[in-house]
Amino acid sequence: MTTFVRRTGLTHLDTVAHLFDLYRVFYGKPSDPGLARDFIRARMERDESVILLAWVDDAAVGFTQLYPAFSSVSASRVWILNDLLVLPEARRNGIARALLAAAAEFAREDGALRLELETDHDNPAAQALYRAMGWTPYEGTLRFRLPL
Repeated sequence: MTTFVRRTGLTHLDTVAHLFDLYRVFYGKPSDPGLARDFIRARMERDESVILLAWVDDAAVGFTQLYPAFSSVSASRVWILNDLLVLPEARRNGIARALLAAAAEFAREDGALRLELETDHDNPAAQALYRAMGWTPYEGTLRFRLPL
């Protein structure tokens, strides 16, 4: 089994859109392949995100999507790791670890200050992986949102 992670673009639009649809379903949204494809296509065409695909041999088994942001105080770029999915049949094989490592490598090479992500409180397996890979929780901060 050979695993590799590569940045992808429109060449693999349908592959990424399928994985993105599964990602949305995992988070309780109804499957909508058309919406998933349109959303991913727009991100790719507008160069609004970086998408990394994990492959095992010739099969795409996972992805992560990074969005650019900036730290005004530090006057630096920050990348937000917003989406991460590994197909159920490929889990427990180091795929998520490979995607996280590739995301960190990309952000470092881009000169970013940091990479950020958010996860649910009830996802201890993901939290354990993040901590094992050197991610640390924000201490003393609160996140707020304003529904529009």
